[in-house]
Amino acid sequence: MPVRLSVFIAASLDGYIATRSGRLDWLEAAARPDEEYGYDAFLDSVDALAMGRGTYDHIAHLDPLPFGDRPVFVFTHRPAPPRPGVTFWAPEPLSAVRSWEEQGLSRVYVDGGSLIGQFLAVSLIDDLCLTTVPVLLGDGIPLFPPSGVASSWRLEGVDSWPSGMVRRRYARATESPTPAAPGTNPGS
Repeated sequence: MPVRLSVFIAASLDGYIATRSGRLDWLEAAARPDEEYGYDAFLDSVDALAMGRGTYDHIAHLDPLPFGDRPVFVFTHRPAPPRPGVTFWAPEPLSAVRSWEEQGLSRVYVDGGSLIGQFLAVSLIDDLCLTTVPVLLGDGIPLFPPSGVASSWRLEGVDSWPSGMVRRRYARATESPTPAAPGTNPGS
């Protein structure tokens, strides 16, 4: 059975997932303790996590990692100290998917802007859960770095909270996007 790859991520109104220096304090400041944004339920639905090295470095100090006994796959070319339950590796996305399927994983949470972009560029992400945070950062690490690859998505649902957070859930559409004719504005 094919492994399902899912994204659950938050971005500012202007499309950044972190400041240029990688800080997330703006996200933590915007979240309200009386609002449940669905992360715990999402995490309960995955078998493993895949993340880029920058994302891992942001949480590496946590002991234990907040993912229970789920395996964590960190995509990196830089050496890292060994850690139980964490695999540091650097396969191409298709090779990673084959490995996860061989391991019998059914759903993997893909996290980190660059890594998400790599999996999107080869059409391997199955669903996206995007939360927009009512903050303008002005600059930072983009939610989706340019990939040169177009894809279509089907809106599955929208949730909002009094804090102004808005979560949109998308599934990959089965049809391919139709490119606009040269010189036309597809939004008109």
